[in-house]
Amino acid sequence: MEVLRIVLYVLGAVLLVALIVLTIKLIYSVERINVLLDGVERKMKTVDKIFGAVDNVADAFAALSDKVVDGIAGIINKVFGRKKKRREIEEDDD
Repeated sequence: MEVLRIVLYVLGAVLLVALIVLTIKLIYSVERINVLLDGVERKMKTVDKIFGAVDNVADAFAALSDKVVDGIAGIINKVFGRKKKRREIEEDDD
């Protein structure tokens, strides 16, 4: 029984040391990942500024194209509206 107890204590100590080593390696890995993610976050902030500028330009073009389309639609409505009014006037005269 004494031999079994000693073997269990030795295996427990080996397991404890292995867990401590793995924990230390995990801590180093997490620190390296944090450094990597900080770098990615800094780069994303610069890219976000570029995307924000592109978004503002796209919004300006969309507003401009909306105004142009509204103007053209208004002109078309005026032209066809006059013809429609003329037809209604001619039908009333008949």
